Amino acid sequence: MLRTRWFPGPAGGANGTDGAGGHGGWDGPVVVSVTEFTSDGYRRLPGIARRGLALRRHWPHLDGALGMWLWAAPPARRCGSVSVWTGQRALARFVRLPEHVEIMDAYRGLGTMRSVTWEYGRFDMARTRRDAEAWLMPGGRRRSVPGGESGRHP
Repeated sequence: MLRTRWFPGPAGGANGTDGAGGHGGWDGPVVVSVTEFTSDGYRRLPGIARRGLALRRHWPHLDGALGMWLWAAPPARRCGSVSVWTGQRALARFVRLPEHVEIMDAYRGLGTMRSVTWEYGRFDMARTRRDAEAWLMPGGRRRSVPGGESGRHP
């Protein structure tokens, strides 16, 4: 699986890192959203990746965004994101962003989408990455991740 570097959002501060912590000083509960799109064909992957990367330009201006990774598994025709938010409202504002809606509408019906959200009592980058990668592994949706789907993490 290929993964981009960590992109801190405004709530994550400019000092987000790719190690443990990296939360830019945020010390409250967080919402983690993990998405996976599996394309029906390989030819769509470059366009999907390009549009996802372009959407990143909004990231520094999204209230409540702590940070994100984009990821891809080209041989499996899969790509997606792991994003961390200060709460459900911040995530909902992003989901309603016109550019996000446009991408979702453009690829609806051209593959399979799945997603999960978890709530953690505080942000731990290493744990978030481990849990997300476990969920994204083949069979991961059947595998137990602490807190379960849409669950709360201590």
